[in-house]
Amino acid sequence: MTADNQPYSTNEQGHIEIGGVDSLELAHKFQTPLVAYDVTGIRNQIRSFQRVFKDNDVDYAVSYASKAFAAIAMFQLVAEEDGHIDVVSGGELYTAIKAHFPMERVSFHGNNKSQDELEMAVDNHVGVIILDNFYEIELLNRVLIEKNATMNVMLRVTPGISAHTHEFIQTGQVDSKFGFDLNSGQADEALQQVLKLDHMHLQGIHAHIGSQIFEVSGFEAAAEKLTDTLHEWQTKFGYEAEVLNVGGGFGIRYTEDDDPIAPEEFVDAIVKRVKKTTTDYGMKMPAIWIEPGRSIVGPAGYNLYTVGSRKDIPGYESYVAVDGGMGDNIRPALYQAEYEVLLASNPTAPTAETVHLAGKYCESGDILVDHADLPKTEPGDVIAMLATGAYGFSMASNYNRNPRPAVVFCENGKANLVIQRETYADLIERDLPLQK
Repeated sequence: MTADNQPYSTNEQGHIEIGGVDSLELAHKFQTPLVAYDVTGIRNQIRSFQRVFKDNDVDYAVSYASKAFAAIAMFQLVAEEDGHIDVVSGGELYTAIKAHFPMERVSFHGNNKSQDELEMAVDNHVGVIILDNFYEIELLNRVLIEKNATMNVMLRVTPGISAHTHEFIQTGQVDSKFGFDLNSGQADEALQQVLKLDHMHLQGIHAHIGSQIFEVSGFEAAAEKLTDTLHEWQTKFGYEAEVLNVGGGFGIRYTEDDDPIAPEEFVDAIVKRVKKTTTDYGMKMPAIWIEPGRSIVGPAGYNLYTVGSRKDIPGYESYVAVDGGMGDNIRPALYQAEYEVLLASNPTAPTAETVHLAGKYCESGDILVDHADLPKTEPGDVIAMLATGAYGFSMASNYNRNPRPAVVFCENGKANLVIQRETYADLIERDLPLQK
């Protein structure tokens, strides 16, 4: 946020600037659609999380949830800030390897990791594998025995807490595809199985209750439930956890209707609740790990588009089309996510009309903002969509055989191309001709 509480900055010309770079210059140099990140915003949020733990004098890890946006440059940036990362696929792990990210600071998640993925994780000595189900315990144990290796693991549990968020992104409730259920005794059984295995070292417990959560009460309840569970495990099984991982999901501002607390305030409440509960039980305080993704990169990201065609219908809102859409940000079409859009050359220009800001893809549902308040626009104008840094590019596709956009990192007035724009040639690189 800027001093006047706006979620963007402007330069002397009144243009939106990103990391000190004029958004119009970015659009001209790198073309649109374009994804641009304010790198200082990313660094500052990581440091804000770290500061909370230091102020509370607890051991910690701030583990960036890389599914929000994974790229070699992003992983290198997290490494520069002494962060951890969590990965959820062989592809994300491979990217971390190519970024020379410290493998001891990598956590590997996923509800159906393949044998190849587990072997890659073991061969590259990742820091910890988060076990998600009984099949995975058996599969990882076979891999470790075959390779005569050992691995740190955690148990992902579902604490039975439904966060106040979209139903598609709730993950902590009992009826979830993720983790071992606490209430039915699954987690206890998993604990006992892992403790008997010579090739696994159980570091602790993990839970993730959902995403884009605004209420701190859900996190406090989850932290208390996890601490209660660790106390039970210590009492019943003699197991003392080293790590309590509370996941992520801290809500961010997308539009002026959103009013979240600062992400680090969620963490402060979590730490204080764990401290109190462990003190009440007379337990040793475990290290607390968090896995923020959206709250680190979301507000730092901008999508830039160029206005093209327009359709006016008497008595209805007009359609203003841009050169991107659901291929570079599917969230509005997928679950009606809302964003704020502004004229990049004059973000404070008064609203002249409310329009459907449409994408170029051949789908009626390809509407980026359904009722966008904008000044009058002309073909060639650049539109800036705010807070697009999470789950936009990472879910981008080549639908309609459109190339995916370029990504630039902006910092201290300089723009660094970190992902090249795809070309038409890239789209057919793996196509094979019909064999006769």
